[in-house]
Amino acid sequence: MNHKLPGPSSRQVIAKMRKHAYDSTFMYPLVIANGHDCVIEDLDGNRFIDFTSNIGACPLGYSHPDVLEVLAEYSTNGTHKIAGQDFYSKEHADLAEEVSTILPRDFKSFFINSGAEAVENAIKIAYRKMGPLPGVSCMGAFHGRTLGALTFTFSRPVHKYNFPEVPVKRIKFCTSDDDPEIDAAEALLRENKVAFILTEVVQGEGGYNVASRKFIRRLRKSSKSYGVPLILDEVQSGLGHTGRWWAFEHYGVTPDILSAAKALQVGATAYDRKLEPRDRASLSSTWGGGSRIDMAVGMRTIRVIKRDRLLDNATRMGGILLRGLQELVGRRGVVDVRGLGLMIGLEFDTKARRDKKIMELFRGGLLTLGAGQKSLRIIPPLVITKEQVEAGLSIMGRALSKA
Repeated sequence: MNHKLPGPSSRQVIAKMRKHAYDSTFMYPLVIANGHDCVIEDLDGNRFIDFTSNIGACPLGYSHPDVLEVLAEYSTNGTHKIAGQDFYSKEHADLAEEVSTILPRDFKSFFINSGAEAVENAIKIAYRKMGPLPGVSCMGAFHGRTLGALTFTFSRPVHKYNFPEVPVKRIKFCTSDDDPEIDAAEALLRENKVAFILTEVVQGEGGYNVASRKFIRRLRKSSKSYGVPLILDEVQSGLGHTGRWWAFEHYGVTPDILSAAKALQVGATAYDRKLEPRDRASLSSTWGGGSRIDMAVGMRTIRVIKRDRLLDNATRMGGILLRGLQELVGRRGVVDVRGLGLMIGLEFDTKARRDKKIMELFRGGLLTLGAGQKSLRIIPPLVITKEQVEAGLSIMGRALSKA
């Protein structure tokens, strides 16, 4: 590891970006060149253990042989990008069939490009049924940056300043069963007509806050009682990061609609077929799931997770990681640790300290990302080994032993 980061080649790329492109949300000066397993290599040959999996978008890590096999198969295919809502493709049908094996019974899918679009189409399905009424979302939520999804996002002011909103009502995201606001949705639905309730089960950008079991079950009960669709956003948590295919499976509930993306490689809105819009053209997108390559990789990803029992690995490795991180509470401003499976949040006392530690971890060879106001998110690839977990914990221990 070259501790003088970034190296010269990386500096050139970063300078070019800052000159010609919007320098948006880059966390630290990393220019990714390659990767293998749970390790990323930058342009200057520095290697890092990856505790981010690119916010869950790389569940199989890097250079996975199954993924490389799919890429090789399509390397000479000249029609990998098609107008996927105008023309059929086998990859689209195969992915829909494979996804159906991990969805609730009687669900269907609609594929689009991204997580934000998955949320947009989820709320459109609900609006079709309920009409243009306000939607309900949670404080601390993140559902995307397109304007509809952004309305229901409420994690940081910078996401929303000066942008318009559709009608919305907000409730508290309860992480404790004894929270006095646990029944806020029931009270709201009793007094208001709404189009849907939208929430995450584990808040992503909001800080990796884990919903209380009672909160999610009460949301499901109340939404059913009033005939309001419940939308669960699984864009970041879905496809195994919590040790189950979907985070809501830990709670014994089934939503009416869910959004997925990232690990799936494409965006997906999945819904109870009873909610399917009658007009065929009411849902559409230019690419219908990105490209044939993305859909083929998404299908193979699901099959590899099944074949290699990666949900079990996420549970085991997540347990080791959580126990190791709990030992850091009280050190250098660490005030809390929470999570499900390989989706874990480390809370600091201040944002400044959190940001400082992220940079120290980067220089020490470990990639992490911020979340919420002062949390550090940890979401490694599902293929991570015990040795890599322990190596990452060792780097974190050293970083948190310093002021």
